[in-house]
Amino acid sequence: MREKRRYIVFRVHSADKVQYHSLKSAVEESLLEFLGERGLALAKPTLIKNLWTGHTGFLRTNPKFVDSVKVALALIHQIADQPVTFQTLKVSGTIKSGKSALKAK
Repeated sequence: MREKRRYIVFRVHSADKVQYHSLKSAVEESLLEFLGERGLALAKPTLIKNLWTGHTGFLRTNPKFVDSVKVALALIHQIADQPVTFQTLKVSGTIKSGKSALKAK
């Protein structure tokens, strides 16, 4: 059976656009620190590169760890010497419904 997944649609509030590789390393570090190695392996978080716009993005994860991943994102306050804040816009089951949330806002 295929594993279920959820997509967390988020916005990064910052003065300048954030580069994908900087975002990815900050997210991975925060998730590892908050969830630990075992939790990270169970959550299976994945940033979707082709949906990153510089301020908004999608993160795929296991449904049981959605709240934990959201907390780990909220704990990120700096990316590449730039102050940032994360805002979760929507948690969806498909990318299509997540994109509709971006159009509505």
